[in-house]
Amino acid sequence: MMVKDVVELSVKDAVAIRFKELCDQQNIRPNELAVRSGVTPSTVYSMLDSSRHSVSIGTIKKLCDGLNMSLGEFFSCPLFDDLEQEIQ
Repeated sequence: MMVKDVVELSVKDAVAIRFKELCDQQNIRPNELAVRSGVTPSTVYSMLDSSRHSVSIGTIKKLCDGLNMSLGEFFSCPLFDDLEQEIQ
């Protein structure tokens, strides 16, 4: 998915899109990400679910560890630069 295709993206949606992109880049499925990260597959699938209400930074950190990347690398992406301001 291209960033320009996204109109109103929430933080949790951006996180899900980012993990999907990273899994695609590394040619792994969510189950493999779960194994690498030491979390259950349901945790990964929950993170990728657009109906999820919130995302845990602790879980994001574990998944980043499984992808051999830092939180800074994860969030260094145009998806997060273009989010709408949360406080109105």
